[in-house]
Amino acid sequence: QGHSKSIQCLTVHKNSGKSYIYSGSNDENDGFSGKGHTNQVSRMAVDEMDQLVTCSMDDTVRYTNLSKRDYSGQDAVKMDVQPKCLAVGPGGYTVVLCIGQIVLMKDKKKCFAIDDLGYEPEAVAIHPGGGTAAVGGADGNVHLYSIQGTSLKNDDKSLEAKGPVTDLAYSHDGAFLAVCDANKVVTVFSVADGYAEHNVFYGHHAKIVCIAWSPDNEHFASGGMDMMVYVWTVSDPETRVKIPDAHRLHHVSGLAWLDEHTLVTTSHDASVKEWSISYN
Repeated sequence: QGHSKSIQCLTVHKNSGKSYIYSGSNDENDGFSGKGHTNQVSRMAVDEMDQLVTCSMDDTVRYTNLSKRDYSGQDAVKMDVQPKCLAVGPGGYTVVLCIGQIVLMKDKKKCFAIDDLGYEPEAVAIHPGGGTAAVGGADGNVHLYSIQGTSLKNDDKSLEAKGPVTDLAYSHDGAFLAVCDANKVVTVFSVADGYAEHNVFYGHHAKIVCIAWSPDNEHFASGGMDMMVYVWTVSDPETRVKIPDAHRLHHVSGLAWLDEHTLVTTSHDASVKEWSISYN
């Protein structure tokens, strides 16, 4: 049974050697027992406790145990305002972006919130080593925050993207932060070099909406409103694999890698597609 409505997001969970693809929409779900979100799912991720963490337009963040495949009410946490994006990190942390607000959660509980941001947060990623959350803003900057115990501290350090940030992601080894924007550019920053700009990637003909790193940490994929998916090589912006018209009538809304050579894309056409990527 597939989705009947547009898919907003997806993630991949590896369990005993198998990869499972989870996708989020606002239709009824047959894969889990119990009641799920009552509105569109905007973002999802799998944490280190094998929980699927999702946020939805029903103003909740939910933690779903993937081994039980069960939606249980006590794992739904109500937000003050609508959440639109989240990221999970080691140590039971989740950072949730709500409209005009950043919320830090630990072990399924809200523990800290920052209002009065001075910008609208759009995308978030937590460094794989923990400790740092990168928040992309509609102001064209990435704002860095330190996760300290049960609080979130503004590092007063911002990185400049080439336009309003639409998505961002750390490489799995934590070496790079890739940031995509509404001005059709991906900028990659080098974490060890104090987030210095490493490379800039041009090629999309419209706003880029999603980004995902390959497990090899040397390649990443981006999807745009131009119906294109590109797979880029971090060390060489000229070397890229192009997937035109990945989803014919709709742009790609989410990307995830199953392994170093397999990319999964979803779209508002309600389909999930798998692509074999080879580098010459």
